[in-house]
Amino acid sequence: MATAHGTISQVCLDYLNLDDFASISQGQLDQDNGTQQGDKSYCLLDYAALNWAVHYISQDSKRAKDSWRAAQNLCNILLPQQSYWFEIYCDSVDVRSDWTSLGIASLLGLTYVAESFLDEGADINAQGGECGNALQTASERGRDEVVQMLLDKGADVNAQGGMYGNALQAASERGHDQVVQMLLDKGADVNAQGGMYGNALQAASLTDHDQVVQMLLDKGADVNAQGGRYGNALQAASSRGHDQVVQMLLDKGADVNAQGGRFGNALQAASSRGHDQVVRTLLDKGADVNAQGGMDGNALQAASLTDHDQVVRMLLDEGADINTQGGMYGNALQAASSRGHDQVVQMLLDKGADVNAQGGRFGNALQAASEEGHDQVVQMLLDKGADVNAQGRRCGNALQAASSRGHDQVVQMVLDKGADVIAQRGRYGNALQAASSRGNDQVVQMLLDKGADVNAQGGRRGNALQAASSRGDEEVVQMLLDEGADVNAQGGRYGNALQAASERGHDKVVRMLLNHNAVVNRKGI
Repeated sequence: MATAHGTISQVCLDYLNLDDFASISQGQLDQDNGTQQGDKSYCLLDYAALNWAVHYISQDSKRAKDSWRAAQNLCNILLPQQSYWFEIYCDSVDVRSDWTSLGIASLLGLTYVAESFLDEGADINAQGGECGNALQTASERGRDEVVQMLLDKGADVNAQGGMYGNALQAASERGHDQVVQMLLDKGADVNAQGGMYGNALQAASLTDHDQVVQMLLDKGADVNAQGGRYGNALQAASSRGHDQVVQMLLDKGADVNAQGGRFGNALQAASSRGHDQVVRTLLDKGADVNAQGGMDGNALQAASLTDHDQVVRMLLDEGADINTQGGMYGNALQAASSRGHDQVVQMLLDKGADVNAQGGRFGNALQAASEEGHDQVVQMLLDKGADVNAQGRRCGNALQAASSRGHDQVVQMVLDKGADVIAQRGRYGNALQAASSRGNDQVVQMLLDKGADVNAQGGRRGNALQAASSRGDEEVVQMLLDEGADVNAQGGRYGNALQAASERGHDKVVRMLLNHNAVVNRKGI
């Protein structure tokens, strides 16, 4: 096989080093399926660009050294041969293209070529590429021979930069235990901060590389170090359900209630993803079931939002406060209602959730379910005594919320339960304007039939006619005019309906309004 790799490598090297490519810009090359440029075929280009290095490092070392100059030319950013093939490579493997020559050789695992750049004066710690420097690049790819060579040549093992912050974090995230050991032996700071994961332990914990986790812990990694997107190693491992790593961290003294990161704490992280075994482990270790923080406020709300009913049950059994406030959705019931998770909603209601609790993104659970059109959940909430006219946030009340989205079945349900059709509040002012703003003609008719005031003022568009006119909805405009809408009513963003239609270029609506005696020279507010 080594002989075959050597032959293919030589063909690719000869091909990519052709003078033809040196004189052709990247934009002239059609990379799709090796199509032709003029009468010259480049059908081998994609394959050669993506695979030449694989064949090069798979051949015997003597043959590789014999062709090192051709390989070096392809890595040398100062030569035209380098740019076109590397762009193809970068597009394929989704990496940036702002690299040093040494970085490219390290990325590809070309030890002898990388060493040749150093012999010619390349800066071993130069910054470039998404991994920051050659050592981090080689470490991230698990190129242990290149890593060893760079370390022997004096690469700074603790150099900062790049997406991982340092070489140790890069190798740890990818689980390259041999490289991790090499870096540690060379004095890599096991607790160095930086990069998207904060430190090497968090990176290895997130990606479930338990052997690397153990190596780092044995070298004195701070199990409670803060930083990175997950805040700490325990939260990182918990978010992915890595129960073995979670146990290792806890055994080493990880603070089960440490705050920080996107989930706030480890319990919320595990609950959000439905990792019931990790949730159980954390609870047994004393995790605070009611701890606040993170994007979902608390563990119960996180599990409710993501429909993990088994975790919800576990948390409730452990004493989770069912009505605790916090997070984007205010409480667990509103979170579950907004997503239509009827089984979780029922569980929460059975456990005593306050059906009329206020707060959060939607104001209350009924408004959340109504806006999203979850009719089954709406019925469950109404059956439990939800206040159909409770005032909330974005859309004022459940009727306006459902009307704004055209959920006619929900509109009918809340009307049947006594929803106030003329209630004022919210971004649209009232339900009729909400439906008119979105062109929901069926809902508009339902509201009018229930006695909605066609001239009610309020909201962003002032009244329903202006809302429909600004949208250019001829059918709704006609319905409102037929119901006696005041064509010259003033207020709202555009001042009046005629001005709204004119400003938005809705010629047909303009004519309709003029035919109904709209005053042309009347100024809007």
